[in-house]
Amino acid sequence: RSTPKPSSAASDVYKRQIGDNNMINLCVLPSTASCRKAHRWLLEHRIPFHERNMNAQPLTEVEIKHLLQYTYDGIDDLISTKSNAYQQLSRTTPIEDMSLSEAVHVLSQTPQLLRRPIIFDDHRLLCGFNQDEIRMFIPRDQRVLKIKALSEHQLA
Repeated sequence: RSTPKPSSAASDVYKRQIGDNNMINLCVLPSTASCRKAHRWLLEHRIPFHERNMNAQPLTEVEIKHLLQYTYDGIDDLISTKSNAYQQLSRTTPIEDMSLSEAVHVLSQTPQLLRRPIIFDDHRLLCGFNQDEIRMFIPRDQRVLKIKALSEHQLA
């Protein structure tokens, strides 16, 4: 599913702090199979990307707030409810009971709470690996060429 474009004021704050970057960003925890699949898929489709290990360089609160602008269900779209970190946190202080700023702070301190991989650019966000949805990151001109090639193949 496509994601809404964030407000320009919020994007401007993000760009000042993070940098204006049309490159696809792949945020991973390297030990997960879904992160390896996303990495492999981007390489196979020759899509340039910047990879970031969230253990070594966790997302900042500013970055998490920026990503929230692309979600449909807010924090819920970013959280991995199946993770051990989420299960442990739920026993003491459920993230659902936190204010938005508290939840963003906890997510920035505990990357294991986030769904992974997190794939985004200036217009789109995908949390978790999905073979169909990741296709949104194929550049439009490449998608058009593939569709033309498929239709020509079917006509032949």
